[in-house]
Amino acid sequence: MGSAEHNYLRDGFYAKTQADEIKSTDLELNVLMSIEDVTPRVTGALKPGMTSDQASKARNAAIAAIEKESKDKTGLRSDVVTLYQGGAYHLYQYKRYDDVQLVFAPEQQMAFFGGDPDNFEYPRYDLDICLFRVYENGQPAKIEHFLKFNSNGPNDRELIFVSGSPGKTDRQLTLAEMADMRDRYLPYVLDMFYRREVLESAYSARSFENARKAREDLFGVQNNRKRYDGYLAGLLDPQIWSALEAREGKLRDAIRRDAKFKSTLSAYERIKHAQAEIAKNAPVYNYLEQERPVTVGYRGPRAFSGDLFKYARLLLRATDERVKPNGERIPTFRDSARESLELELFSNEPIYNDYEILRLTDSLTDFASAFGADNPLVKKVLAGKSPHARAVELVSGTKVKDAAVRKDLYGKDAATLQAAHDPMIDLARMIDAPAREARKTYNAQDEIKKQAYADIAKARFAIEGASGYPDATFTLRLSYGTVRGYEQDGKQIPAFTDFAGLYQRATEHDNRPPFDLPKRWLDKNRTSI
Repeated sequence: MGSAEHNYLRDGFYAKTQADEIKSTDLELNVLMSIEDVTPRVTGALKPGMTSDQASKARNAAIAAIEKESKDKTGLRSDVVTLYQGGAYHLYQYKRYDDVQLVFAPEQQMAFFGGDPDNFEYPRYDLDICLFRVYENGQPAKIEHFLKFNSNGPNDRELIFVSGSPGKTDRQLTLAEMADMRDRYLPYVLDMFYRREVLESAYSARSFENARKAREDLFGVQNNRKRYDGYLAGLLDPQIWSALEAREGKLRDAIRRDAKFKSTLSAYERIKHAQAEIAKNAPVYNYLEQERPVTVGYRGPRAFSGDLFKYARLLLRATDERVKPNGERIPTFRDSARESLELELFSNEPIYNDYEILRLTDSLTDFASAFGADNPLVKKVLAGKSPHARAVELVSGTKVKDAAVRKDLYGKDAATLQAAHDPMIDLARMIDAPAREARKTYNAQDEIKKQAYADIAKARFAIEGASGYPDATFTLRLSYGTVRGYEQDGKQIPAFTDFAGLYQRATEHDNRPPFDLPKRWLDKNRTSI
C-alpha cells in the first residue's frame, strides 16, 4: 500500500477532498443483488452411465451456461455457488464495481495493533478499518439500498446482525474426509505456512521497505497458520472427534432404517475411496496446478510462488482456453469471469524483482526438496541451475512484469505467444501438461465426491429437515446475537473496547512491538506511557 515515497502503511492516509482520493489498484467490490436456486438445471446435466470425467465436464458445462446466460441477460457478475458439497447449487448475481478510491486508512500499526498475539483474540484494540468511495461512469456511485451508519453504536444486550463472507468451513464433511484432513492435508498446509512465515519474517526484518512489500503476504500467512493450527487442534481433540463420530453415526443409523435411502450408505465409501485417490494425486496437484492456495498473497501453485508466474500462466491459459467452447473452459476463463480476469491480469500493482526472486527461489527449492533433485521435471524446470540462479534468470528475463506487455500478449494466438520466447511463459508451458493432468484427476475424483455428498444431503434433508446451514463458501452470510460481556479465567470481560483500553494495553507492554502506538497517537494521549 503506497510506495517508498508515500508510505501509507507507516503514516496512514486521509483524503481531505475528493480530488485527494487514491484509486485502488485492481480492487473489485461486488454487491449481492439476488440468489436463485439452479440445482435442478445443474444436476439434470448428469446422465446415468456417465464416467466421473464425463459427469464433471457436463456439470461444469451446465454451470458455465447458466453463468453466461445470466451475465448476458443482466450485465451482473454471475457465479454459481456449490452448497452442501454438491447437494445444492445457487446462482448469485452481483453488481460489480472496479473503480474504487481510498478515502481513509489508519497506520498499519493501528490497524494491526497487538499483531499476531492478539489476532483472532478478544478483547482486541486495533482500528481495523478502511473507507472507500466507489465510482460509476466516472462519478460517485448512487447506491439506492445501503446500511446506514449509526454513530452511537450498539448497546449492551442489544440484538445485532453481522454480515460477512466467511471463507470456508467443513462441518458437512464425512469422517473419512476429516481424517484425511487431520492426518495429511493440515500437516502439509501448516508445513507450508511455517516455511513461508520464516521466509517473510526474515525478509521483512531487514528494512521497513521490505516489511512494506511483504506486509500483505506475511499477514496472510500468519492468519492462516493460526487458523489451520486451530483446525488441527480441534480434529485432534478426542472429545470433538467423539462428537463428530456420534453425529455421523446417528445420521447413518437413520439412513439405514429408511428403505428409501438405505442405498445412500454407499456414498460414504465412495467419498473415502475418492479422497484416497485425491491424496495420491495431491503432490503433483499442489505443486504444479493449484490455482488459489489457501494462503493470501501467494498466487500460483506451490512450486512457483509470485506474481510473475501467475501472470505468465494466465496469459498462456487464456490463449489456450479462449479457443474452446465456453462450457469446456477452466472457470477462470469463462465468459462470465472475463472482466475479473482482465482486471487481475492488467493490474498496475508494483512488482519488486528482489521480492519475486526471494519467493521463487524458495518455492523452487521447496519443489526440488519434495520431488528430489534428480526428478526429471525438477531437472527440466531448474535447467541446470541452482534454484536461486534459475529464479534470477526467470525474473530478470521476463517481460510480463509490464502491464502493457501483458495486455498486448493477451490478445495473441498460441503461435505468437510461443514465438515471444518469454522465459516465464515458457516455464508455464513446460509444466502445463502434467499440471492439467493433475487437474483432470482431481476434478474426476471431486465429481465422485460431489455426487456422493448430494446423495447424503438428500437423505439428511429428508431426515433432519433443511434447517442446517451449508458450509461457508466466500458468499454472504448473516450471524446474529446479543451484545454481551463474558467471564474468562474468573475475570469479567466487558462487551466493548475503548481507547482507554488501547492505551492501557500499550502501557502494559512498554509500548513495544507489536503493542506500540504510532507517534501521533502518543502525542494525542493526555496521559503518558
